Amino acid sequence: MQLQGPVFVGVPLLGPILIWMFTHQLSSRCEDERKLPWCPPHKVILLVWATIYSVMGYASYLVWKDLGGGFRWPLALPLGLYSFQLTLSWTFLMLFLAVDSPGLPINKLAALLLLPYLAWLTVTTAITYRLWRDSLCPAYEPLPSKESG
Repeated sequence: MQLQGPVFVGVPLLGPILIWMFTHQLSSRCEDERKLPWCPPHKVILLVWATIYSVMGYASYLVWKDLGGGFRWPLALPLGLYSFQLTLSWTFLMLFLAVDSPGLPINKLAALLLLPYLAWLTVTTAITYRLWRDSLCPAYEPLPSKESG
């Protein structure tokens, strides 16, 4: 494995580490009196997360290496999708860990008022993706239907 391998393996672990530092806690949902009977111990959860994030990082390294390394155009889509997925994963992890943290959210109504913005971002992302895809494949045209010919 090249020097880049450990970097690709380590980067996904930065999110959980920074989130933990930000929240100063790990969720105690599996430790208190409301514990679910099937909830694993805290250390198991940490081990599984660390393993999953490390494996995801190694997978991204393999894709990066197989496509020639560097940061050239063929890597834009797979590493872009991976980065997007990793960001979503970190976001959900932060919500899971920080939901018990005092002050998050400061105002529930304010958080709910941001939902239309999130919906609008989803729509504009879909439009942007479609425009990007069509610009890469200008010859892509839907096949004419039998009714129009």
